Amino acid sequence: MSDKAIKNVSIVSLSSGILGEPFIEFEKNIGVRRLEEFGLNVKFMPHALSGIEYIKGHPEARARDLLDAFMDSETDMILCAIGGDDTYRMLPYLFEHEELKKAATDNKKAATDKVFLGYSDTTINHFMLHKVGLRSFYGQAFLPDICELAPDMLPYTEKYFRELITTGTVKEVTPSDVWYEERTEFSPDQVGTVPPSHPNKGFELLQGPAQFSGKILGGCIESMYECFSPDRYEDMPVLCRRYHLFPEAEDWEGRIILLETSEERPSPDLYRKALECLKAEGVFDAVSGILAGKPQDEVYAEEYKKLLVEVTDDPGLPILFDVNVGHANPRCIIPFGVEACVDADAQIIRFTDHQTP
Repeated sequence: MSDKAIKNVSIVSLSSGILGEPFIEFEKNIGVRRLEEFGLNVKFMPHALSGIEYIKGHPEARARDLLDAFMDSETDMILCAIGGDDTYRMLPYLFEHEELKKAATDNKKAATDKVFLGYSDTTINHFMLHKVGLRSFYGQAFLPDICELAPDMLPYTEKYFRELITTGTVKEVTPSDVWYEERTEFSPDQVGTVPPSHPNKGFELLQGPAQFSGKILGGCIESMYECFSPDRYEDMPVLCRRYHLFPEAEDWEGRIILLETSEERPSPDLYRKALECLKAEGVFDAVSGILAGKPQDEVYAEEYKKLLVEVTDDPGLPILFDVNVGHANPRCIIPFGVEACVDADAQIIRFTDHQTP
């Protein structure tokens, strides 16, 4: 989709169905208005506004919306409404009879010529798309970003969203000048308010060479951990194994893994468990480097840094910390499946144009 402007956006609810709840309608309206002001045509896939209980009870409907969006020749961008915690339940409806693969191959031009954007629990959807060779972009979503309650989208966040819808890609990422505290109130009386901000220090190289490269893949570290741990959902690791969702160690060879933490602000103990799980899967022996997102409100930042160095136990493996992606505001957008060149000294991550899984 390089150098191709986006015109038609289809919004999907693949995790939580909160976007369809009446109490959130004022935020939805803000987001729709903004997208239209960007010159975009907006549509909600048939079940995107069905509400929390329906979406929770009908993973097959979520899967149908995703498949239909990929097969829709008019859809340029598939934009996730928000994250959640159980999008893995779509797996049987996308892979039991190779439904997603067929959508990608039978409608190759329609499916591969799209932008898919989401983060958080959507990490699992990114792995689904990676599995069938479909591109994706990580870092923003409709409700938390486009529907931001400030007078406008947060400037850094908007910069990358505008670039994506204008060109179909993102060429480079640099640090934000500021970071924002997470909102604790999302009521209508908060419309027009800007969350408190603090100076941002930029990307921090924890160890290893300042320059490294590879195709990026990854996302929310808790979502990745839950591919193997039954702590949240007993059947999640069962389904992930059945459908071979998490990439094998050889698929990580030469890649850069992106790791960022959710709004649940995982304890250092849980963060260690997640890192040790990835290590046991051979990920850190295979990758060319690690990008670690800024933790929300910088909670446990120092602990996470120490654990990254300690658990990987490889001083030659580059680790770049405090990338403005994921759950800490503001957020950039990172393309998966393109060659990324990281330069910690120059404080920049550059991406090539050509996209492959």
